Amino acid sequence: MRAFGYQRTHSQRHLRHYIGILREDNLLERLHERLETVKTHGFHILELQSLQKDGGVFVRFAYNAPDDENALETLQRDLRIEADKHGGLPSWSGLNYCNVWLVKGKPFVEDMYRYPSRIIKLSFEGPDVPEEVLYSLFRPCGRIHDLTAPTPVPAGTLRSSDILFHRVRAATIARNTLHGYIFSHNGAKTRLRTVYQRPIQAHVIRDWLTSHPRIVLPILFFLLGTLTYTIFDPIRVLSVEGKILDWFDYREFKLYKWLRANALDRFSLTSQGHEDVSAQGDIWKERKEAESAVRSYLSDLPSTVAFVHGPQGSGKSSMLEAIIRDTGRKALVIDCAELNKATSDTRLVAALAQQAGYRPIFTFLNSVNNLVDIASMGLIGQKAGFTSSLEDQLKRILDVVGKALINVNHTLRTSAQRSVKAAQEAEARGAEDARTRARIRAGTWHDPRLDCIAGNGIMSELGVGDELLEGDGEFTDFDAIYDAVNLNDKGEKVSEEELARQRRSVEDVQAVHALPIVVIKNYAARGGPYKEALLGVLANWAAALAENQVAHVIVVSDNRENAKLLARALPSKPLNSIALYDADAPSALSFVRQRLHDAGITSDPTPAQTRAIERLGGRASDLESLFHKVRSGQSIEEAVEDIIASGVGELRKNAFGEDIDDAKSLPWSREQAWIVLKRLARKPELPYYDVLLDAPFKGDELPLRSMEHAEIISISTHHGRPSTIRPGKPVFKYVFERLVNDPIFQATQDIALNEKLISSAEGTVRACESELTTLKDLSIVERSFWGLRRKATSERKEYLLKKMRSAQTKIQTLEKQNTVLRRALAKGG
Repeated sequence: MRAFGYQRTHSQRHLRHYIGILREDNLLERLHERLETVKTHGFHILELQSLQKDGGVFVRFAYNAPDDENALETLQRDLRIEADKHGGLPSWSGLNYCNVWLVKGKPFVEDMYRYPSRIIKLSFEGPDVPEEVLYSLFRPCGRIHDLTAPTPVPAGTLRSSDILFHRVRAATIARNTLHGYIFSHNGAKTRLRTVYQRPIQAHVIRDWLTSHPRIVLPILFFLLGTLTYTIFDPIRVLSVEGKILDWFDYREFKLYKWLRANALDRFSLTSQGHEDVSAQGDIWKERKEAESAVRSYLSDLPSTVAFVHGPQGSGKSSMLEAIIRDTGRKALVIDCAELNKATSDTRLVAALAQQAGYRPIFTFLNSVNNLVDIASMGLIGQKAGFTSSLEDQLKRILDVVGKALINVNHTLRTSAQRSVKAAQEAEARGAEDARTRARIRAGTWHDPRLDCIAGNGIMSELGVGDELLEGDGEFTDFDAIYDAVNLNDKGEKVSEEELARQRRSVEDVQAVHALPIVVIKNYAARGGPYKEALLGVLANWAAALAENQVAHVIVVSDNRENAKLLARALPSKPLNSIALYDADAPSALSFVRQRLHDAGITSDPTPAQTRAIERLGGRASDLESLFHKVRSGQSIEEAVEDIIASGVGELRKNAFGEDIDDAKSLPWSREQAWIVLKRLARKPELPYYDVLLDAPFKGDELPLRSMEHAEIISISTHHGRPSTIRPGKPVFKYVFERLVNDPIFQATQDIALNEKLISSAEGTVRACESELTTLKDLSIVERSFWGLRRKATSERKEYLLKKMRSAQTKIQTLEKQNTVLRRALAKGG
């Protein structure tokens, strides 16, 4: 019993496979009828076995012949002749094009995921088969493109060759007819094993990529960077531009404004307008001067950065808000105080992006980039450079913001030019209308379209134009009327050159007005570990914006000393420094009187109320707080007392901490804060170095600088060096007095300070005692060259004894004071 192979050539991954399943019974029946017509050597069919995966049929048959080899060749030839009579054997498509091949080996029928391909891997169980023999065996199955020679393999592995066929059909025939074929040569036998080989191995691309990181990683990073710059950066520029121009602010939408004007404001019980806290007239001359300086800076093309400084609460932010609102300029505000709250570089970058409108931003990529660099170090021995420093990330965001500011400038300037052009066209139309009206009043103008109706001359054909009447050229009076439109305020005629100059002037003003404003608030405010990096990047960016005339840049800070970074970023140009000080007593009183008058309180303050207002000083925040308290129903004396009382509680918490644990977290000690407050309660200002070199500071400047940043005190400078110490706000003078005059609080703080001073004095006494003991041993062996000359040890002993006596006296005095203070604590209060 032998078998013939009948091939339909389709696999499970093709639609033909499922069509063949539907027609399987019909195909097998037709095939059986077709093959049964052959009777050579008693040929008859025993079984038809369908091969669904490879798409064919195995025909098992029986025959009678003494010579098997010749009989099989005869049967194959007769079956092919019978098939050719019908154009081939039936197939899945209904067409007859299939053929018959003799199975020479032992087929391996399986249902694994080994699908047909053009490559057959031929393994040898025995000696290698020559290439010529392989070609003669497999060529009848179909055309062969290539046949590889066996390659060396590890011990225990079969040697093999790869055969590449022209078509998958030929490879399928070869595998199903020659698998298991035994080749004999010189008594040696070799069994052939066939298996399909995929044209591309499963992970060849992945393996190549992972094995060549020096090539793949730079290309990958280049592609990612290109993707960022070409796709995301334009989106980010558009997002920043939309934030500056209020594209995404619903309050700027026309529908919202209409609803606000016609519905919400009519039913609102309170006023939603902005309070004008700008300087009114000459009431506050210090603030008026600062406001004039800012407006002057904004009225010209920028060449440097405006640095607005003044103590916190002096009204810097409110003044800038009022100026920006009055001028209608577009502004971008960056608040360094909010950025300094970030606890990591990722949060700092995200906070800056949020303030600038920089979207989208992928903060998680910073961690991914760190992992990539670590992996790159392990693969190629060096960092891939994908991770960027904090400065680079901040610069990248600000560069995008700078591009958006340029676009905003161009957009606003184009809009302004269109407005100027529209105004000029409206002016020209108005002049022409004036000329036409003058001629109509004189009766010398007519509508040329009437000639079309009347049929007069050439105008009846054209229907357009302005035909002059006889003598029309003599009407110079009408030209005078036209020229009257171009008269200046004094009635003088303006020349064409003057008009052109005026137009250029208007365009220049519009160009300056089109520049956006960048406000950097709380510059060099106290912050976290990333303060220096942030301030340096912002300083360089602000200098670049001003030098390139991209925007007006205003930097706001509480201390003039914070301008050093900005000065280094602009080495060739001085800063436009604008100071905002506390108002003097007459200005503060006039300001409060004006604010109360605007609120409907027309009565003038009494002398007692005037003295109460003077206690607040000229800090704008305190004066505004007084105004709100008085407007809510309190008297001026009660409002001032309330402000001082709340200041006492706030100062006790900020300067001394709520408890011992809270006090330990402060950058200064309670004793240091107490000695400064106690001395400032007696004097309006203190010499800086007198406080610094005395106990309990002992030359340590950090506590004083920290108290200045906490706005407990303010340190003024003279020729660039610290000079005097004053209260952080004018009202703090009375807050310090109130705090020092509290007997219980004063007693507790004085006892703590005295204990520290006693401990220091006792240390001095112990040091003197130790040195005197040493001098006693030295005096025994010391000899004097002259009998009348005093010994060196004797002079040192006298000095130490005086120092011990002074320290001991100090200890006794302080202990007596502590005894008195403890009695005060025992009484309570």
